Amino acid sequence: MTTPQATVATPSTPTERSAPVGKRKKLRRLTGRDRVVLGLMVGIPTLIELLLVWGPALFSVLLGFTDARTDIDQPGGVNFAGLDNYKFITEEYPPFWPAVQHNIIWLLFLAVIATPLGLFIAVLLDQNLRGSRIYQSIFFVPVMLSLALVGIIWHLIYSPDAGLLNSVLGTAGTDDQIDWFGDSSINLWAALVAASWKHVGYIMILYLAGLKGVDPSLREAAQIDGANAVQTFFRVVFPAMRPINIVVVVITVIEALRAFDIVYVINRGTNGLELLSALVVQNLVGEGTQIGVGAAIATVLLVISLVPIVAYLWQTFRKEEQR
Repeated sequence: MTTPQATVATPSTPTERSAPVGKRKKLRRLTGRDRVVLGLMVGIPTLIELLLVWGPALFSVLLGFTDARTDIDQPGGVNFAGLDNYKFITEEYPPFWPAVQHNIIWLLFLAVIATPLGLFIAVLLDQNLRGSRIYQSIFFVPVMLSLALVGIIWHLIYSPDAGLLNSVLGTAGTDDQIDWFGDSSINLWAALVAASWKHVGYIMILYLAGLKGVDPSLREAAQIDGANAVQTFFRVVFPAMRPINIVVVVITVIEALRAFDIVYVINRGTNGLELLSALVVQNLVGEGTQIGVGAAIATVLLVISLVPIVAYLWQTFRKEEQR
């Protein structure tokens, strides 16, 4: 009597066979067509960036070392002037140092008042308040507007004759009416309030995104250790948002340096609202203007702007290398 032998079924199709352990799938090499497509996708934007951004920027730097003007009868054409334009703007050009001072005030106002206010609003809206999405939309509306349009809106609010603010104060159309944008002693602060209206909403959105990305277990651990809400935020949550904090610092500095639209709408950057960006336009636009001087001011503004940009890139690449 024979006993039946057990048969072992073997997979007959490749899908039924288990793949060897530790064997990885080979990556497909780029074909010639892939290289062409990739080169176009990278090369065309790079070429546009060079032609429309870095090309004019380098040309402006070169113009800063010339005596170029818009005068038709400029004798001898454009000549090399060395550092004469830089000596002129620092020693003989009256609006330069007030403009530098105003840019610094602009930066401090955004950094000390507007940016913390945006953070505070973000923290409040992160508490799952009733109607928080409506509040987010209200604060975010100014972010979608250009600074030129913001200037026009606040020009109506600050109007001395029939503006909303003077009407609320009861001074509209009277001898006591306040010319918020015309008075050189207060127009800078009025412009800063208008600019902060947009800046606060931008910072709020950035920090809301950062707060949503914080690991909830960090807060739970802090609460277990006995930390209150304020201690948890400043010792745990805020340090955990370090990448967002760096971005906010860079954005705040750049916003303060490139502020132009709103002051140009108000009074073309004169009468107490001098900024470096406004001085650049004043010296580059129109007849008989000093292009070399305007280019020198633009170069100074470019160099100052590169400081936070380079710092941000250095932090980013350093973080990538540490991974």
